[in-house]
Formats: sequence, C-alpha cells, structure tokens
Amino acid sequence: MKLLRYGPAGKEKPGILDDQGQLRDLSSVIADVNGEALQPASLALLRQLKLNDLPKVEGDPRIGPCVARPGKFICIGLNYADHAAETGVEPPAEPVVFSKWTSSIIGPNDEVALPRGSVKTDWEVELGVVIGQGGSYIPPEEAMQHVAGYCVINDVSEREFQSERGGTWDKGKGCDTFGPMGPWLVTADEVADPQNLNLWLEVDGQRYQNGNTRTMIFTVQQIISYLSNFMSLQPGDVISTGTPPGVGLGMKPPVFLRAGQQMRLGVEGLGEQRQRVIQA
Repeated sequence: MKLLRYGPAGKEKPGILDDQGQLRDLSSVIADVNGEALQPASLALLRQLKLNDLPKVEGDPRIGPCVARPGKFICIGLNYADHAAETGVEPPAEPVVFSKWTSSIIGPNDEVALPRGSVKTDWEVELGVVIGQGGSYIPPEEAMQHVAGYCVINDVSEREFQSERGGTWDKGKGCDTFGPMGPWLVTADEVADPQNLNLWLEVDGQRYQNGNTRTMIFTVQQIISYLSNFMSLQPGDVISTGTPPGVGLGMKPPVFLRAGQQMRLGVEGLGEQRQRVIQA
C-alpha cells in the first residue's frame, strides 16, 4: 500500500493510492496516517479494503508529510561507508544517533527555507523507516517485524550550525522545513529488500547524489534493534537512516544551497520529492 496525506498544511486528510495511481480518500476509515493507523492490526484491515469503493480525490492537492505527528524523528549519521569516506572520517563503530525536531517536518514538495544567517545549508537524500509495532530491547531477528513501511526523507542540514557552533549536531539538523517527508509511506510488504534501493538527488538538474542502501554500514535491522536499547520505539516514530555520498560538504570546493534553487530527489519505489529553496 501507498499511504499518504493530502490537503493544506495542518489540515491534511488520510489517503491511499489505488492500483492505477488514483488518490483515494481514507477519512471514512482512519482519522489520519498516524501511529494508531500504522500498527499491524490496523494495516491488516486497510489491506482488505476495496479501494475502488473509496472516494476519488480530484485535482492536484498538496501532498503533506506521509506520517502525522510522529513522536520521534530519529536520525543516523555517517551510515554509508562511501559518505564517511567523502567527509574524511573513519566509519563509526556504533550507529551515530541524533534527532531532528518534529517541527522540521514538511511535505515532500513544500519550500525549504534557509535559516537566517545560514551560509552552509546542505542536502541529504535518505531512506526513512516508519515504526508500526512498538517495542524495547528488540532482538535483531525480530526487528523487521516492527516496520510499518518506508519513505523518502531529505535530511536538510546547516553545516556551520551542525559542526562549527559547539554542542551537538541538532542545531544544524532541526531547523524549520529541514525534514521533507514523503510523498508516500510504502508498506513494508511492498519493499522486497530495503538494503538494495537506489537513492539520488539533484539540484537545479545536476545530479549530486547517486547511491544505494547496500553501502549502509548499519542495516535497517541493526538500527532498529540498536535504538531499542536506548529508547522505546513507538508506532509512528520515524527513523532516517543516513545518506550516500554526494552532499555539498563533500564537493571540492564545497557547494551549498542558495535561495531560488530547486532540489529533486527520490528513493527507488518510494516516490520523488521536489523543493524550492527560499530565504527565511
């Protein structure tokens, strides 16, 4: 299934794509695409729906973030061997964990705003993992049972705020609009192998990132099990699993975003995002 949310920001409705790619309204079935709707029993009921009986959504509505109000937006840094190499650091021995504030989350095609004073805002296409079944101390062999689905995430990052202003990475990761998410949540049963997905990102038509999840240092399975030792994972939580090489910081000389530019990015089978960059 491809679940999504559509409508004005803050007033999104739940939807689903039928086999012809037509958007159908799910408001009569679930209140939203949220943690409650993403638990295994709820997803099982959604799979039994006759999608042609649901109302069609006409026109071209705005697409919102594919998950409503996630409790946690957890990120993994330096998780691609080739990305670690381009940044000049040794691959980590354990996952590098940080957070993006949930206030950073926007729709997949909404505008990304450069923070005031920013001179080093960068891009990062990533595979997002959405938790369906919660848990703590999850054994690796059971980890994938906790996945509701996957989505595209752009982990927009202000590198000066992240690395040159003291403290943790979070200042450069959680600015407003720095978490485009979607367009869809593709349920786990439709993703044959999350460790073999192509990812790519372009700025103004120039391809910068072109990677594959097989070069992850820590797999989705390992990440879920690892994180569950330090926090309970709950339905609707979102995990962004790291980025392949080709970020602006890794260019020689570095290249950063400017107002007026256009980003376009995607993950194989999970859809595409497009964002115009503006000045906050």
